[in-house]
Amino acid sequence: MDREVIEQKLESLRHCVQRIQQKCPAQADALARDLDAQDIVSLNLTRAVQLCVDIGAYLVADRDFAPPDTMGHIFDALAEIDCIDRALADRLKKAVGFRNIAIHNYLAIDWHIVHAIAQTHLDDFTAFARQIHVHILRGPAGE
Repeated sequence: MDREVIEQKLESLRHCVQRIQQKCPAQADALARDLDAQDIVSLNLTRAVQLCVDIGAYLVADRDFAPPDTMGHIFDALAEIDCIDRALADRLKKAVGFRNIAIHNYLAIDWHIVHAIAQTHLDDFTAFARQIHVHILRGPAGE
């Protein structure tokens, strides 16, 4: 496993979270009216989810583990190999659902839901980064 690759992706994840925090208005109605904020928030949320998926796929591929067949299953695999806890895996699987809506059906986005995600679930990305960082420091088998 190339730790530098993971560290670079974790830094990109941190940047996405920071951009969301900086650009998401305090009120959901303001986000619903601000096209620029919508673009920045939704793009960085989808990037954050994709970065978590990419990091997870990289870590799972580094193990003797059957490759997950969906993005959501990557988080199940990460929980099984003790990279992240089960509750976080479940929350990130839901984030994949948001990502899919944002990528494939942009016009159907409910900006009040996006605002709620930006206000209450950014800690999931921070927790993911923290747990992955601990995992790569201790090594795959708790070495």
